[in-house]
Amino acid sequence: QVHVSESGGGLVQAGGSLKLSCAASEPTFSSYAVGWFRQAPGKEREFVASISWTGDYTYYADTVKGRFTISRDSANNAVPLQMNSLKPEDSGVYYCAAGSAPSRASLVYDYWGQGTQVTVSS
Repeated sequence: QVHVSESGGGLVQAGGSLKLSCAASEPTFSSYAVGWFRQAPGKEREFVASISWTGDYTYYADTVKGRFTISRDSANNAVPLQMNSLKPEDSGVYYCAAGSAPSRASLVYDYWGQGTQVTVSS
């Protein structure tokens, strides 16, 4: 079992950047795949990006491909999500989750954080 938590959310203007981080205190976090999801008000939670436990495989939603980068920070036992060229439609609560595979499906993930708010103003 791992306890994941997100940080780094905030308010940014369109075109700006934010870097989110997903971290856990348990060393076993490094052996899990990690996914980032987001949920805007009135909408369903949607997949953003995911990474394998080795870091060799990454996957992105078409809407963020080329703008967002997911990676593994082994030194800090964390999975950052670098978000560039942000758009108002990127606003929402961003969640990270740990699971057995870097799937686009939320059901694959067993451990979820509480989320961090990202607001992009136009």
